[in-house]
Amino acid sequence: MKVWSQVLVVGVIAASAAAAFIYRDSLPFIGGQPAATRPAGSSAPALPVEAVPVRRMEITRTIEAVGTAQANEAVTITAKATGIVERLNFQDSQVVKAGVILVELEAAESSANIGALRAARDGARMAYDRAKQLIESKVVAQARLDELSKTYEAAEARLRAEQAKFSDSVIRAPFSGKLGLRKVSLGALVRPGDVITTLDDTSVIKLEFEIPETVLGGVTIGNTVSAKATSMPDRKFEGVVTTIDSRIDPTTRAVRVRAQIPNSDDALKPGMFMTVALSVGKVPDAMMVPEESLLAQGGEQFVFVIRDGKATRTRVTIGQRLPGLAQITNGLHADDQVAVTGLQQLRDGSRVRQTNAQGGTPPVSGSPAQKSSS
Repeated sequence: MKVWSQVLVVGVIAASAAAAFIYRDSLPFIGGQPAATRPAGSSAPALPVEAVPVRRMEITRTIEAVGTAQANEAVTITAKATGIVERLNFQDSQVVKAGVILVELEAAESSANIGALRAARDGARMAYDRAKQLIESKVVAQARLDELSKTYEAAEARLRAEQAKFSDSVIRAPFSGKLGLRKVSLGALVRPGDVITTLDDTSVIKLEFEIPETVLGGVTIGNTVSAKATSMPDRKFEGVVTTIDSRIDPTTRAVRVRAQIPNSDDALKPGMFMTVALSVGKVPDAMMVPEESLLAQGGEQFVFVIRDGKATRTRVTIGQRLPGLAQITNGLHADDQVAVTGLQQLRDGSRVRQTNAQGGTPPVSGSPAQKSSS
């Protein structure tokens, strides 16, 4: 009995498959064509769509790049001589002026040497002055005067050398800025090259980024840039291009550009990752379509061009994007109309019925002037 049940089930399945094959044209989920894909001229009703004409407008061409924020001036404060830290005159993250003493190293021996050398220098100068007064009375020979002059000069040179050595024990801020973390403690032995702290001038941030050589002709000193930091996505920082590198990288075919961004509130920190938008000229008569008319597939962009009651699937190339609009650089003509609704049901060659007024303009947020300058 069990075998007969299995035979019966197999028979039912076979009969169902045969019926499905015979009536496949009547079954929409097996072989039937949806109404949207039936050939033009068939009895399928036209699909209702809204279409808008290609829009012509002037836009500002911009490119996007990434860069890293850098301080206007930055230095690592190190010791120039070996010594014991005698005084620390700063705190972590302190704002200092140029020339302020940050660290003083123990220099008692050098200070004593300066005193002795200064006394020797003064004695040599006095001897030279006396000889100079007696040279006219022939009491002192010219050779003796020359000898005393050289002695005085040598004493002066030794004093300056010791003063320079003493100055190495006093570490000053080379420019105004903000200090980093303190790396040494009072009484620590430091040697030349040992890091004491860092100093950054962040009143202005330098942002370096690369642009392709194809847009180099539209970049000049003074071009405005708009930058955003990943840590502050809702804030926009404005700056200007100050430097364009004199060489193009032969490997990447890109050129390095530097922009300066005011940073009076110290919001930006050196090392921040930033994205930057740079204006590289205007496109006076750009073809624009609504973003909702675009259909992405396989890394390519398509639109449905409505012409003579039919929808033609057309591949396009996207250029500049504005709020609610996209520039079409290839694939469309100035008098084309594109579908903005029903894209998922449309197929190449579908019969359509345009429901909105001919030549309607798509609703887009913001005024044209605002969009053209973004």
